[in-house]
Amino acid sequence: MTAQHITGAPGRNGEEVVEMPVATTLSKGSRRMRRRQDLLGYLFSAPALIILAVFVFYPALYALVISFTDSSGLNQPKFVGWENYVRAFTEEDSLRALLNTFVYAVSYAPLVILVALALALLLNRNDLWLRSLMRTVIFVPFIISMAVAALGWSFLIDARTGLLPYWLSLIGIDLPDILASPTWAMPAVVFVAVWKNFGYFMVIFLAGLQNIPRELYEAAEIDGANAWRRLWAVTLPGLRPTMTYVVILAANGAFQAFDQIYVMTGGGPLRSTETVVYRVYIEGFANFRQGYAAALSFILMAVTMVIGVIQLSISRRQERDLA
Repeated sequence: MTAQHITGAPGRNGEEVVEMPVATTLSKGSRRMRRRQDLLGYLFSAPALIILAVFVFYPALYALVISFTDSSGLNQPKFVGWENYVRAFTEEDSLRALLNTFVYAVSYAPLVILVALALALLLNRNDLWLRSLMRTVIFVPFIISMAVAALGWSFLIDARTGLLPYWLSLIGIDLPDILASPTWAMPAVVFVAVWKNFGYFMVIFLAGLQNIPRELYEAAEIDGANAWRRLWAVTLPGLRPTMTYVVILAANGAFQAFDQIYVMTGGGPLRSTETVVYRVYIEGFANFRQGYAAALSFILMAVTMVIGVIQLSISRRQERDLA
């Protein structure tokens, strides 16, 4: 296709004006406009980019550097190579913390997802009385700080002054000292995390449910599918993208558990609730082994990323199979 030209016209002295391609004129103008828009975009993004660089990128890079040193935060760091990473997989404390983290994640993530999905299915019914109020009430715990929630539940289940042991004692049930028991301490911190976060995941599931076309349910009803059949054939397949997002979010949250453990158990009793993040805190700020703590944090980040990639690959494979 040939470029169109501006029609030549005689000048004041009878000279013909040089013709210029229209496409060339437009392309130069569009390039100038694009550069101006890019410059404005950079200017508007600069404050956020500066904050990210100062408070996210630089600390992350610095942590990666000191993970290969014997830094304590007070000394002149010396390069030790992979020693901190090797120690993370050989020391009993770090291995126990890693095992506790997996136990916490395997307990928390499925439970919070099941509770949130069940409530979302219930509150998605149009014939439910006070549906909006119930949604609000269930979502409220998510607004509360995890530390505040953990402190409140610590008082409630305290064996000496807690209201829950007192109420149960009135009907002849003696509740053990949960937070002092290696058997019950981990279920207690998992319960607090589920109680606080299931409302948030419920809202996400509700959004996913409302995006499923109503026609699919009507077609299933015409075919004679009962409620359970509609759940397995329509609802769950329709929630697959939402489920992938929720699973990754719940898994990431599980591997970052710290607040309720710090408030409720302090990693005890007998280190039965000590997770990797709590171990990072102890090594970095109590034992002053910041290089080792940084190595632990990057190991945890790698594990979390691997789990996320695996979940995404499984989800994409399932979507291809359904296509």
